[in-house]
Formats: sequence, C-alpha cells, structure tokens
Amino acid sequence: MTETNHKAGFVNLIGNPNVGKSTLMNRLVGENLSIITHKAQTTRHRIKGIVNGDDFQIVYSDLPGVLNPAYKMQELMMKFVNEALKDADIILYMVECGEKNYNETIIERLKNFESPILLIINKIDKATTETIEETKQVWAQLLPQAEQFLISALNNLNLDLLLNRVIELLPVSPPFFPKDELTDKPMRFFISEIIREKILLLYKKEIPYSVEVVVESFKESDNIVRISAMLYCERDTQKGILIGNKGSAIKQLGIESRESIEAFLEKQVYLDLSVKVLKDWRNQDLMMKRFGYFEG
Repeated sequence: MTETNHKAGFVNLIGNPNVGKSTLMNRLVGENLSIITHKAQTTRHRIKGIVNGDDFQIVYSDLPGVLNPAYKMQELMMKFVNEALKDADIILYMVECGEKNYNETIIERLKNFESPILLIINKIDKATTETIEETKQVWAQLLPQAEQFLISALNNLNLDLLLNRVIELLPVSPPFFPKDELTDKPMRFFISEIIREKILLLYKKEIPYSVEVVVESFKESDNIVRISAMLYCERDTQKGILIGNKGSAIKQLGIESRESIEAFLEKQVYLDLSVKVLKDWRNQDLMMKRFGYFEG
C-alpha cells in the first residue's frame, strides 16, 4: 500500500432524532462510542469514530438529531450538523422506514450537495414490504441523487454492503488520524457519556435533558481507576430528584454507571458523583464552551 492509492474521508451521519444513527455508528465502528436510548436528543455532540483498513481510513461522525432549536445548547447541537454538511466526503442520511418528516432546510442543502449521499432506510425488519416501497418512493423524490440502502442497524442487516460502498466512494487521501486511533474524543468524554446514558435510562421527564456530566478527576493506578464526576442541573427541584430519598437515586445511578465504566475500561473503578445547580446552563455561552459545545 502506498499513499497514492490509500483512501480516506469524512463520512457523516445525519437524520432526525431516534432513527438509529448511534446504533449504526457503533455497529460500523465496532465499539460503543455513542450512547443509545429510546429517548430523543440522546446524542449532543459530534462524535467521531475511526475505522482503519490497510488501504483506507473512514472517519465517521455521529451527530445530534436534526431539530428546531429551543435554547442555546440545541442551537450549538445544530451547528455540529451544519459543520458536518460542509466537511463531509460522504453523507449518510438516515431515515426510519415509514418516516416522512424532514427538515426542509437540510434537504434543500443536500439537493445541492456535490459529494455522494447514501440514503439509509433503517428498521426494515419491522416494516411491511408496502411500507418499505412507499418509503423508497418518498425519498427518491426528495433526494433523487441519493443512492438508497435498506438496513437494520440493530440486526446488522446489509451493513456489509453499506461498508463496502462507503469504501468504494472514499476519495484518495492519506489518513487523517494515526492508524491505531479509534476516536478523536478523550477518555473523560466517554466516561461522562456513560453516566449520562444511565441518567437517560433511570430518570424521567425533563431531568435527562437538564443535566450535564463533567468528569472532574480521572486518576489511574495499577489496581483501580478513581473517578470524580459532577452532575450539573438547572433547578433545586431537579437536584432533589437526582439525589432521591436519602440518596437512593444517585446511589443507583452510581452503581449502574460504575459497572458500565468498569466494563468499558476493563478495570476496577471507584466512582464519586456530586450534584450542583447551575441555573439556565443550557443558555449560557460560557457553560456551553466549558461543556464542549464549541468545536475547535
């Protein structure tokens, strides 16, 4: 292999919330880099996953679901999507079988997109033949230049065909990252994402969307990793719910988070969780910068 025939490129996943982008990203990369729950707006950041072969490198980006922003944090989430439209060598636009809702602005931009677009129709294992055909026709009209792929990300259906096509479409380029890298995110980011995933699963209503997790210390020794994380919420009532009666809720959160972190790190973990109120943090530029919503 020489640099003259090595291929590399940025392959960005775009679509509405909850269509399965994070599941697909994790399947394609082979690691659980993106958190997955049944709740919308699970992905908040642009998470890059790197897949390397002898003669190629694919830099996937899992992105927040396309939405109409209601506050500063969501505006910045959509900025990740807009930036991804600028630097993509290939767009994977993902829809759920039967889905007809779409963001007109994004679709209009994609109609003028010069690089390849692969229209990924997900969850075909749960759909009828009629629904699949109807979905294909709807999106053929909306994005006529897009090449369609029918998949089930959850069941690994047709993902090999998708991967092969992505590799075929990659431009000739040297790798962008060292060949042994899996992602551009630091370890602390994934620890905070694991904890946030548990918050999404354990708490209801507005709590998961009002909480940000910051890993404040990560100390690794031969026998154990000691981690301290702060949970920021917006109101005192939310703090009370996070902690629970006599600390029961945060204790359960700590147990489940620690078990998943230990599986991720393959090492014993001591996890300390604290809660702090930071009023209206989702609308503060300073906090958005601290929490990593400004790239670069």
